[in-house]
Amino acid sequence: MTPAFADPGGPPASTSASPSVSFEFFPPKTEKMEQTLWQAIGKLAPLQPSFVSVTYGAGGSTRERTHATVTRIQSETGIAAAAHLTCVAASRDEIDAIARTYWEAGIRHVVALRGDPPGGLLSGAAYEPHPGGYAYACDLVAGLRRVADFEISVAAYPETHPQARDAASDLDNLKRKIDAGATRAITQFFFDNDAYLRFVDRAAAAGITVPIVPGILPITNFARAVEFARSCNARMPEGMAQLFDGLDDDPETRQLVAATVAAEQCRSLQARGVRDFHFYTLNRAELTVAICRMLGIRASSQRMPEPVAN
Repeated sequence: MTPAFADPGGPPASTSASPSVSFEFFPPKTEKMEQTLWQAIGKLAPLQPSFVSVTYGAGGSTRERTHATVTRIQSETGIAAAAHLTCVAASRDEIDAIARTYWEAGIRHVVALRGDPPGGLLSGAAYEPHPGGYAYACDLVAGLRRVADFEISVAAYPETHPQARDAASDLDNLKRKIDAGATRAITQFFFDNDAYLRFVDRAAAAGITVPIVPGILPITNFARAVEFARSCNARMPEGMAQLFDGLDDDPETRQLVAATVAAEQCRSLQARGVRDFHFYTLNRAELTVAICRMLGIRASSQRMPEPVAN
C-alpha cells in the first residue's frame, strides 16, 4: 500500500539545487549519551546545515544542559546554534537573563516555545503559566525582541496542536507569534504531506508570510514513532505499519526502509516547491545522513574540529 505522502503522479523533484537543512538535538543526560550526541554532530556537521537546535525539556528540566550543549556547539564547530527556550517554570526576569547570556555567548537564534508541563503532554497535566513569567509563546517572542535582535523560530502544527480548541484558533495563535516578531516557523513532524501543504496555504491566507519549515522525523523505532505521533496529533499514513512490520529484529532492513520513507516524503515536498527541511535527529546521525544524500546534499570536505574533552 502506498503511504499517504507519496506523489507518484507528480513531477519529479528538481535536482538543480540542494535543499537547505537544519538539525535538532536534545541535551545528553549521561556521558555515553554525550558521546553519541557528539558522534552525530561530527557526522552531520559536514552537511553544512543552516543551523542546529538544542531542545529544552518539559517543565524546563534541561535548562543547564541545553545551555551547555548549545554554547559548546557554537564555540567548537562553527555551526550556527539555536537554543530552545520555553515559558515554563521561570519568571520573566529569569528568562530574560538566560536570553542575555545566550546573546553574550554569540547565540543569535532562539526557538521560542510555550513548553509542556512537567511530564510532557502525555502526562495529562494541564499547562499553567508561571505567575511571574511569560504566559504563552507570543509573549516570549515579544520579550526576546526586547532583549536583543534574535532570529526567532516558533512551532507550527499542520494537524493542530493537541491542546488547541480547534484548527482556526491554533492558526490564530501562530499568527500572534509571527506578529510578535518571530522570523520562521518550524512544524511539528508529520507524515501526511497534504496536511502540511494545506496548512501552508491556510497560513498564507491568514497573512503569515514567514517560512514554514517542515519538520521531518526519520523513524528509528516504529513503536516509539507511533507514541510520538499520538502525543502531538500527527496522523500515521495507511500502510506505514506494514512497511515496518516484522523488522524489530532486523535493524539493517529497518534502516533502509526508514531512510527510503523519509527521503520519499522530502522528495515529494521538493516536487511541490519546498526547499528547507528540519530534521528531528534524536541524536542519531545515520538515517539523516542517508536521507540528505538522497536529496542531493553532499558532505563538505572541511573537517569539523574535534570536540574538546570536558
